[in-house]
Order: sequence, then C-alpha cells, then structure tokens
Amino acid sequence: MDTENAGTPPSTTEARLALIDSVLALPFPPGEESEDSGVRSSGPGHHLLILRASQDFWDDRSPEVVEPAEQEIETEFSVLATALSERWGEPATVDLWPYLEGDDDAEGEGVAPEPLGQLCQLAGSMQVWRVPGGTRWLGLAVGQADPEFPIWLLAAVGGTATLPGH
Repeated sequence: MDTENAGTPPSTTEARLALIDSVLALPFPPGEESEDSGVRSSGPGHHLLILRASQDFWDDRSPEVVEPAEQEIETEFSVLATALSERWGEPATVDLWPYLEGDDDAEGEGVAPEPLGQLCQLAGSMQVWRVPGGTRWLGLAVGQADPEFPIWLLAAVGGTATLPGH
C-alpha cells in the first residue's frame, strides 16, 4: 500500500465503521485494474484499508515510544472487533503465515490471492467475519511492514473464493 499518498485514516470508531460499511458495498475494480488512495487499495476481488496508523518509529524505537502506540492500535482493534461481532457474530481467526509461502495447494501457483498476499507481509493473523447475505468476508488485523514503520489497524474485504476453507 502507498503510505506516501494523500488519504488519511478515519479518526473515530464511528468513522472507521462507516468506512468499512462503504467499502463492503463498493464494487471491486474490473479485470486486473488496481487503485490506491493511500488509505484504501483495491484490486481484483479485494479492498484493503488502513483504519488507523500510529506514528512511525524512524527516530525512536524505544519501548517507551512503541508500546503505547501498540496499545492504542490494539485497543481500537478490540473496539472494532466487538462492534463487528455484535453485528455478525464471533469471527474466525485466520493464520496468515502460510500465505507467505504462497498458495501451493490445488492450483500450485505459489502466489497468495489478494488481499492475503499483502496482509501476510504485515500481520500474522486476522479476525474474519462472513458478511451475511453476500459473497464477501471482512478481516481485521494489526500489522507493521518494518519496525520503523507505523503500526496499522487494517481491514480487508475479499470475495469468498480468496479465503478457502473459512
């Protein structure tokens, strides 16, 4: 995802839930097209959102700086997960580590479907809800590209075919 771009994550829980709702209703880009606004990247069969971002840690990676930032993101993760569970029931936990190696099962292509390909580079697992009455799932994760980068609260929307067995 482009972190240098214009978009800024929403600043309240209500705004984050509204963004999730709007993206759940948003069509996926056609064909092989992709879009990146800085806060939302979209491609065939998926959307990936940055719902909240901590500061970056280029100047100071001490525990006194990193731990409060982690706690803020984790707290917002819990608040959103609770709100989504009240809507759709308890989520499933999806381990993202296997996707680092690619999807080597039936197709044998060796490439994880998006948004899992991006998510597995940032997070170890995500909470996933099946969106009732549709063919989409919503995932919520906390991730970080590298220790110097911001910690992100991420939401992913994908078609059910991109999350086999869940």
